[in-house]
Formats: sequence, C-alpha cells, structure tokens
Amino acid sequence: MKVLVVGGGGREHAIIWKLSQSPKKPKIVCAPGNAGIEKYAQSLSIKATDVHGIVAFSKNEKMDLVVVTPDDPLALGLVDALEREGIRAFGPKRDAAIIEWSKVFSKRFMKQHNIPTAKYKVFNNMGDAVKYIECCDFPLVIKADGLALGKGVIVANDMEEGIKALSTMMIEQKFGDSGAKVIIEEFLEGEEVSVLAFTDGSTLIPMVSSKDHKKVFAGEKGPNTGGMGAIAPNPFYSEEISRYCMEHIFLPTMKGMKEEGRKFKGVLYFGLMLTQKGPKVLEYNARFGDPETQAILPLLETDLLEIFEAVVEERLSEVSISWSGNCSACVVLASGGYPDGYKTGYDIKGLVDQDELVFHSGTKNLDGNIVTNGGRVLGVTGLGDTIEEARTIAYQKISGIHFEDMHYRKDIGAIG
Repeated sequence: MKVLVVGGGGREHAIIWKLSQSPKKPKIVCAPGNAGIEKYAQSLSIKATDVHGIVAFSKNEKMDLVVVTPDDPLALGLVDALEREGIRAFGPKRDAAIIEWSKVFSKRFMKQHNIPTAKYKVFNNMGDAVKYIECCDFPLVIKADGLALGKGVIVANDMEEGIKALSTMMIEQKFGDSGAKVIIEEFLEGEEVSVLAFTDGSTLIPMVSSKDHKKVFAGEKGPNTGGMGAIAPNPFYSEEISRYCMEHIFLPTMKGMKEEGRKFKGVLYFGLMLTQKGPKVLEYNARFGDPETQAILPLLETDLLEIFEAVVEERLSEVSISWSGNCSACVVLASGGYPDGYKTGYDIKGLVDQDELVFHSGTKNLDGNIVTNGGRVLGVTGLGDTIEEARTIAYQKISGIHFEDMHYRKDIGAIG
C-alpha cells in the first residue's frame, strides 16, 4: 500500500512514525518532509501548498491514500482536487475546513448551533473596531479571521494594546489577507484543553485530551507561537467534563456541519476553555494539532492507518480505538528569536543518541549533517506513568541535544 503524507513538520513526523508501525507495512512518501521523516519515508521536493504538483504525483504514482494534515492545503481545496481524480484522501474538503480557515464562519456557526463560546463582534474597518473597544472592558481577545500559523490571536490588556493589535492585523497586514477582518471577543478565564477527534461525518471518536502551551516564554508570557509544548492527557479534563463536551460541543459540531452540507471527514480539533460557567470553545482546527500530535500519537495503540481508512470509507463506527493509559510530555526546541526573526542552518548535536520520540519540525539534511531549518526545530517527547515522570524524561533527553541559539520552555507540563 502506497501512502503520501502532505506536510513537513513535527506533526507529520509523528503521523508517519505511527503509520510505519501499521501491520499493512505501507510504503510512505512525504511532501516535502524533513530530515527526521527521511528515516521512515521518501521526501519529495513538492511544497505542501502545491495542489497541482501533489495531485499529479499522486495520480502518476497511483497512491492508495493521501493524508493531508496542514491547514493551508486544506484551505486551498487539496482534498477536493485529489478526490476529483479518484484519489482517496484523508482530511476535510475545503467547504468543511472553513471551520478553521475562517474564524468569522466558525463564530457564526457556533452561535447558530448553540455551541458555547465567547461573546464577539466582527469588524472589517479599523475605525469601527477602535470605537467598539473604547466602550469595552479589558482584557479583550482580538483575532485575525484567516489562517496565521497559530499566531493570529492577541490578548489586549488595555486600550493601547488593543489599538496596536488592530493596527498590526488591519493596517500593517502582518498576517496578509487573514487580518482583513477581525473578531473582537470577550476574554475567557480558566484552564485550556485541546481535544482532537476522529470523525467520518456521522461518528465522532475523541482522542486523549491534551494541553498546549502557546506562549513563547515560561509562565505563559510573551507572544503566541505555533506551540511550545504539550502534555497528554490534560489533568483538568474530567470524565464529567468530557461527557458534557460530547453532548453540547463535539456532536453538535459534527451534526451542524453535516446539516449545512459541509460533512466533515478527518480530524476535528476543539480548543476549549474550562470557565466557571462550563466549557466553551476558543477555536476549531480542521486537522491534527502541532505539537499536540507529538504528545498524543505515542499513546495510541490502534493501527492509525486502519483509522484513516475507516474515516475515508465512512465506517469509523466499526473501529475500536484504544490508548495505552500512559502520560506524555512534548517539549519544543525552537530557534532563538522565534516566533519573530531567527536564523537557520545551525548544526544539531546529540540526535544520534536519542530514541524515536524526538520529532523533527524544522530540520534538513545538509551534506550529511542535520541542521536547523525553521522556527520550531524539534519536539522532544517523554512517556511515563505520570505527567511529572513524562516531563522529567523529556527534559533528560533535551540535556543531550544542542544547537546554536536553542530556546525552549522549562515549565512544559508543570501543573499548579
């Protein structure tokens, strides 16, 4: 069986690592891949956003399955293009992936389907947005409507920060067209939870819960990043809360998308806030999270390829998905300066001594040496009976890895 995985980050490395364990022994290729992925899959010099190139390769090479994981190609309609050529693809079509690529859509959707979320207003004019926040209590959350590499959400603590955030998105266009519209919403307080779920549009099966650490510095300080680490399961996500979320958030989302003619097939990501008034949705993603995937998939015992095929064939109800019961912690090693300016091309030392749970995000093979090639470079995962044991193991691994200007948070998984 021939499988193409689209993407080249830590999430894709974890997915390919897990797919390589399938009893079906698939031949895996990846577009574009990275230095770590090359252990399990052939890398292709095709960008994840090159819809024509990916479709042409898949057709010419007669791929049995294409797994589309990054947000950009989903928003570009890669799954639609593959299916038009008769190629099986895992991931939502563009009209379903809108739940991530348009926050304006997702907020309207939640309001229409009575899914609990923060109160909000939408603006496409900075003057109107400034007038609105002049009458609001702070802090406020200001979000770019479109995709922004996980960085398009700014918490404004006062009027000055609010105007700066609006200017960054709407005038300076830091996120391009994604900031042409903004959402201003109430600030929610509580513990954050990420729940990823497999769904074929009719059946939804949540994965182990997790907790993402978005801020670049310890103590949840500094700007948002794509994610500096994750733990699983989330210690604040109880059985009672999970039942509530299934009844009031997860199933209504799946059913609501189907009712709107946007059947969602793939992985639905629910970013939740556990407020004093109950769980509320912060955001949806239309794919596996990064770095949550690097923490979650090492706990999966069921054949991931079997799950993917069941989703594509709309028979997920026939699959029993099991988890190890262990805990995990993934710590991201980033380039100095990330999420803003940073340099790449630095040699990475100590990788030969590490096990398979060091997932590459931004690396490349340069003349036989593995060097940095992105803002987030590696995701180092530890497993244990408890979160504390898992994080201890992860940090022990990190002590043997080094590259110039390496930066990481030292409090990933520290609870309390």
